[in-house]
Amino acid sequence: MECLAMLRQFIGQVQELWELYGFPPPPPPLHHYHHHHLQTPQHQYQHSWCLLDLDNSSVRDGCYDLVMKERKSGNFKMVQPLMSLPPAKKPRKERYRDKMPEPASLTEIMEHRIWKEFPEDLFEAVIARLPVATIFRFRSVCRKWNLLVDSPSFSRRYSEVPKEKPWFYTITHEHENSGAIFDPSTKKWQHPSISNLPEKVISLPVASAGGLVCFLDIGHKNFFVCNPLTQSFKELPARPVSVWSRIAVGMTVNRNSTTEGYKILWLGSDGEHEVYDSGKNTWTKPGGMPSSIKLPLFLNFRSQTLSIDSSLYFMRADPEGIVSYDTDNGVWKQYAVPAPPHLSDHTLAECGGKVMLVGLQTKNAATCVCIWELQKMTLLWKEVDRMPNFMCLEFYGKHIKMTCLGNKGVIMLSLRSRQMNRVVTYDFSKREWEKVPPCILPCGRKRPWIACGTAFHPSPTASA
Repeated sequence: MECLAMLRQFIGQVQELWELYGFPPPPPPLHHYHHHHLQTPQHQYQHSWCLLDLDNSSVRDGCYDLVMKERKSGNFKMVQPLMSLPPAKKPRKERYRDKMPEPASLTEIMEHRIWKEFPEDLFEAVIARLPVATIFRFRSVCRKWNLLVDSPSFSRRYSEVPKEKPWFYTITHEHENSGAIFDPSTKKWQHPSISNLPEKVISLPVASAGGLVCFLDIGHKNFFVCNPLTQSFKELPARPVSVWSRIAVGMTVNRNSTTEGYKILWLGSDGEHEVYDSGKNTWTKPGGMPSSIKLPLFLNFRSQTLSIDSSLYFMRADPEGIVSYDTDNGVWKQYAVPAPPHLSDHTLAECGGKVMLVGLQTKNAATCVCIWELQKMTLLWKEVDRMPNFMCLEFYGKHIKMTCLGNKGVIMLSLRSRQMNRVVTYDFSKREWEKVPPCILPCGRKRPWIACGTAFHPSPTASA
């Protein structure tokens, strides 16, 4: 029975080979095997198959005697057959490759049937959804594609596509006249040069909207608007009002697209303010503050101005709260919102149309970065997130100063003391904290601390 089991296994292996390489020619009649195998000399068993049908008892008995004799003599082996095996089947990839047309004919079919008749509006819709870096490479392919990206129809199409994560335009304390841009998606730093900015005057980024960044010189005299990616640049006309004190600056775009124009508002603590309209290319003074708003404003200049749709929000310190201005209808409003306890270096932010607050909360020797959301019904701040403990342990016992860059969706926080310098990003929608890799400047230290900056949504179409 043991030999019969071995024989069954052997027959199974033969059948698997048939299924893998194809069925061989039909075997000779069974009486041929009896005559051939039983009268062949012993050394010829090494070159023959034993084709058996275990359901046939006569064949089973004859071959069983044969196997037993070979097993006793010690010469039984798994050997090659006399008959030739059928040719092996080609791999599937080779079979498909034989059926495919030549590359040249395939290219001709695609050009004639698809690309030649590809709809232009669909072409723009596809390109508008590419990453910004890919769009810039797309422009360099040919003149026609470069003109397509510059067309008004593509600008409108691109403004309708959901925005990517904002990038951060930063100024370090060692290089005030050159900026560094951080892309949180690729986690890489870029070092563009805005050649049109005055070289002898320090200009700092103070606001952004629609892919454009607004710069203000350190003397508070001149404003500049620029697209850091395309170098589109504009120096705004001189202001009729001379302001020498600190001011807060906000920026909005009309109907979510710079093609429709943009507006810039500056506001001083004494309530003085002006609005620039790019459509008219002029500064206007809409009027004084309403009597319901107490002056002076005591603005919190560490908090960047927040823009949501057409409204700008400014944080004030005394009394604690928020002042807003609607650039469409020119209406001012104020909200009394007490700040959370033990708070410092706080700034306004936005996520999905909700007003958020980011700040350092210090109690005893422990310091942590916390996130709050403004409750519309009660006008109170509710804590919704805070930095993980393992990251906050670095701040224990240290006097930390925080600078916040950007306030839409994703923010960058520069945290520094005499002993440390850390830069992290926070994603409001995902509630994710990530460390930022060191910014290696062309000339300077490896980890300079960030003095100021702003966030902007990269755009290949925004024009100043």
